[in-house]
Amino acid sequence: MKIGLLEDDQNLADQLLLNLRNSDFQCRHYNTGKDFLFAVTHDSFDLLIMDWQLPDMDGIDILRKVRQQQEWPIPVLFLTQREAEEDIIEALEAGADDYMVKPARPGELIARLKALSRRNRTEESDAEEASYGPFSINHKKRTIQLNGEPLTLTDKDFDLTTFLFENKGRLLSRKYLLERVWGVSSDINTRTVDTHMSRLRRKLGIKPENGFRIKTIYQHGYRLEEVE
Repeated sequence: MKIGLLEDDQNLADQLLLNLRNSDFQCRHYNTGKDFLFAVTHDSFDLLIMDWQLPDMDGIDILRKVRQQQEWPIPVLFLTQREAEEDIIEALEAGADDYMVKPARPGELIARLKALSRRNRTEESDAEEASYGPFSINHKKRTIQLNGEPLTLTDKDFDLTTFLFENKGRLLSRKYLLERVWGVSSDINTRTVDTHMSRLRRKLGIKPENGFRIKTIYQHGYRLEEVE
């Protein structure tokens, strides 16, 4: 799981990073709201941990911007010193999925992150079949149909297509796709992703007429979007 951490206290951030990495989480740290917002909208994360009081922006405002800009409902854990009931209510109503008061107990923090991750998993990934407009995916048979007609795909094409549909609306960086679909580290040439994505556009017939498009985000990655 790849986590984005927004925390302006460097000592606390270092401690959190150590605990997260010891629990096999990947984590990138940002100490300003501006840098955090840029990263969230230009990279791929599975979950966000956010502080409230920051040097340049208010955490609630940052959260609202994340929810406005991200079509994919990324899980958010607020981790802050503010413990008043009205603060907790405000954060949850603004779009936070969970709330913890500093200092967080390491074991509880990890347990809450794992719970948020489980809660966020799509039901489609566990179902035998899933439908997305005219596209039907059979996970057991590893087949995909468009308007009832089977498509000819390689195993990697199937894995990539399934991952795109399960994360529609979400920016997926090339490095993230290599890690999640190919199961390799980012030291492999990311042109591999571009080649497969170009081929998928043709093989799948993903175009506005069929209700979807694969949008290329310059220098960052791809996003599967629904088109009305």
